[in-house]
Amino acid sequence: MKNNDLEKDSVRRLKIDDSADGQRLDNFLIARLKGVPKSRIYKLVRGGEVRVNGGRVAVSYRLQLGDEVRIPPVRMAAPANTDAPSLPPSTNRLLPHILYRDDALIVLNKPSGMAVHGGSGISRGVIEQMRMELPECRYMELVHRLDRETSGVLMIALKRRALVGLHEAMRAGKIEKRYQTLVAGRWPNPTQHVKLPLHKRVDDNGEKRVTVRDDGQTAHTIFRRLQSFPDFTLLEAELKTGRTHQIRVHTSHLGFPIAGDDKYGDFELNKRLVKQGLKRMFLHAVKLVFDHPISGEKMLVEAPLPADLATFLDKLTNHAEAI
Repeated sequence: MKNNDLEKDSVRRLKIDDSADGQRLDNFLIARLKGVPKSRIYKLVRGGEVRVNGGRVAVSYRLQLGDEVRIPPVRMAAPANTDAPSLPPSTNRLLPHILYRDDALIVLNKPSGMAVHGGSGISRGVIEQMRMELPECRYMELVHRLDRETSGVLMIALKRRALVGLHEAMRAGKIEKRYQTLVAGRWPNPTQHVKLPLHKRVDDNGEKRVTVRDDGQTAHTIFRRLQSFPDFTLLEAELKTGRTHQIRVHTSHLGFPIAGDDKYGDFELNKRLVKQGLKRMFLHAVKLVFDHPISGEKMLVEAPLPADLATFLDKLTNHAEAI
């Protein structure tokens, strides 16, 4: 065995509880055999080395409560050295940012600057960090996503049943998501429904880009004007659909780019705003309203504007009053 390899030298027999009830076998194995190529996992199942209740099953088999999964010894690559933190020290720990937690669900106040998951040069995102901080949680998956620079309420499921239930609620439009954002310009209407279809593509640099296009996916945002300033407007945005970059593209397309948005915004304006103290995109997920996926209880979780955004708003208010 090479020095950079680890080997499990004994067969594992895992009993399925409600955290994996209904999950596909391949996804169950991928989560537990980290570092093992997917092709190798599929070969183990098809070759009969992985068995469920003593018998062969397909990789698409959905596990049931009480099933016993036999996992043979599997050679796995040792994880890369991740001693160097991938996040700034001030935001490295996420437990202090938890807004709500029970045995099925965590709602987190995600700081700006953190990706929700690793990849694309990011060694550790929110979900990896939370798994490190709560190793006792055997199941942990993101319910939805926020852009890296967007702060605010983010749900993480601790049971597969909770994840499935919340996804069903999202598809049915039963989860209320509200954001606060500061846009450049004077937004004209107190309340405005924006229904502009969005098309997503990946550019030559591997970056996601979204544009308004007739053949795009349906996208619906309700904007409500909260406060007006001489050159800006504070808006509440209610998502009726959850498309990638939906709020950012809707406001930008209408001529009201989000302050600090480095992808769809006004770049010259952003440079001036940095000097005035706004060093990030002004977009914050402020509220979630949903039925608890296990108990059915009506839930309302809120995250107030973070200090940097609130401070910038105070500056705008003081400046407007001085004019």
